[in-house]
Parts: sequence; C-alpha cells; structure tokens
Amino acid sequence: MSVLVYAENWDGKFKKISFELASYASRLAAMLNTDPVAVSIGSVGEEELTLLGKYGIKKIIAIEHEALLQFDSRVYASVLADIAGTESAKVVLLANNNTGKSLSPRLAVRLKAAIASGVNQLPLSTEPFVISKKVFSGSAFAHVEMHTDTKVLTLTQNSFDIVEDKTDAQLVRHEIPAEGLATPVKVVDVQKQAGKILLTDAEIVVSGGRGMKSSGNWGPLLELADQLNAATACSRPVSDEGWRPHEEHTGQTGKIIAPNLYVAVGISGATQHLAGISSSKYIVAINTDKDAPIFEAAQYGIVGDAAKVLPKLVEAVKAMKSA
Repeated sequence: MSVLVYAENWDGKFKKISFELASYASRLAAMLNTDPVAVSIGSVGEEELTLLGKYGIKKIIAIEHEALLQFDSRVYASVLADIAGTESAKVVLLANNNTGKSLSPRLAVRLKAAIASGVNQLPLSTEPFVISKKVFSGSAFAHVEMHTDTKVLTLTQNSFDIVEDKTDAQLVRHEIPAEGLATPVKVVDVQKQAGKILLTDAEIVVSGGRGMKSSGNWGPLLELADQLNAATACSRPVSDEGWRPHEEHTGQTGKIIAPNLYVAVGISGATQHLAGISSSKYIVAINTDKDAPIFEAAQYGIVGDAAKVLPKLVEAVKAMKSA
C-alpha cells in the first residue's frame, strides 16, 4: 500500500505546491500506516528529485521519455494509473491546479476511485475516510465521506504547511514502453510569458478594482507590486473596461488563485470575485466604503482612498526594505 503523489515540475524544477503535496502525502501516509511515494514525469535532475525526500517521501519514481515532454492528460493519466496499480496506491494526490483538474477525473475513472477536489486539510477520519473542502465559492465547508478502495484527491494551494521530514528516499528510474505513449495531440508552438511573475504562481498578488477609477491611476498600484515582488491582478469590470489585460482577471469567471498575500485595492468584494481569491492565506482590503463585502473576507482592512493610501504603503515598504 502507498499514498501516491504526482509531483509536477516546471522546466525541470519543483515549485512550492509540489513540496506542499509531499508534506501532505507524508502525514497522510502516517495516518494510514503506509509509505508516501512520489512520481515525477519529465526531465528532472537527480538533485532536484531528491529534494522531495526532505519532506518525508520514501520513494521517488522518475519517468522520462521524449513522448512525455508535452503534457497530454490522457497519456499522463494512463501512466499514473499504471504506477498507482504497481504501488498499490490507496490515495492518489495531485495539485488542485489546471494540471490536477485535468488529470484527476481521468485517473478516478481508470482506478474506479472516488474523487474529492480542493481538499484543504488532512482527513477528519480514515475509517470512514472523510475529508474537508470548501464549497459554494468558498463560503462554506463540506465534509465528504469516500467509500472506494482507492481515493483521488486534489490539494488546494497554500492550504497545508510545508513540513521538513528528511528521509533517505529511494530513487527509481522507471521505464515504460513507447507504444503506450502514443498521442493524437501535436504541439506546433509554445509561447511562454517572460519578464513577469505568473499570476497563478505568485506568492503575493496586488489587485485593483473599479475603485481605481481609471486606467491612468494604476501607477502607485504597479509600484507597490514591484516593491513587493508581486504579480498584478484585477476584477472583471476592470478587464472589461480595458484598463488591464484579461489575463489578470481573477474571480469565478477568471483565474482562481491562492497566494500567501492578496492585496485588494478598490475592490468591493462581489461573490464572483471572492470565489477566485477566497483560498488566499491573507487578504488585505483597501476601500473607501467601510461596509464593502471585501472587508468580511479580509484579515486586514484600510478604509481610505487608494490614491492616498497606496503611496504611503509604497513608502512604508521601501523603508522596511532599506532598514
């Protein structure tokens, strides 16, 4: 038996969510009295792979093949399902990101497993197996009881602390037959955003809403983001007006993010927007309306005009960095 975690890499490197998954898998395996096993697909160096052992992973299965250099959810799901069978996995754990959301339903079907997406903590019990997750756009919690022999879970980013538990992990290079990797998908071009922090990967996000009043008032907000090494985002009305690009739109109909810190400037806090940012660890709200719904979701709030508050915040951050 095992707890199997898919450790996704980006250009041969693991990001924070991969180590969150490893930490979660290690703790869950202890609850189930079994071992945590990680699977890495793609070209990842041995030094990078062994980093997973710092967080309790006992065995690392590395799969590298030129046919797997481009992501295809059908092929990846087939590979992971085969490994899950070989390792007698009782739980398969993935990130609740675009990749995990694409893979988890396919895996669940192949493994005849129950699936729970957006898990935010360890199971409340293992007999029966009950997990907790957010529902209704993050406004409530649900306790979900899972009865299948195998379970597929996706873990919400920033919902579980990274805990070091160094082990002497066994590294296994797994070979798979090329005929099992055929894919009808042909990638003809890949364009990656450069010179800018990706919104979905950012630890800190500074976001603006209609309270910014016009596209010409974004200078201080951008300067604050630059000082914090943060990504920039916006509410839907802002992107609809053309003040900011559509790829910065966060919310139910935009990007779903979970940074450590989300600074909402001039955003009222409509339900649709909160659905996209409710998993943020800390929310700081700046708004002239003291009754704005955003303050109910925020841990910290400033009632004031963004045009006056933002320059003072920039000055404070600069002073802190120079101290």
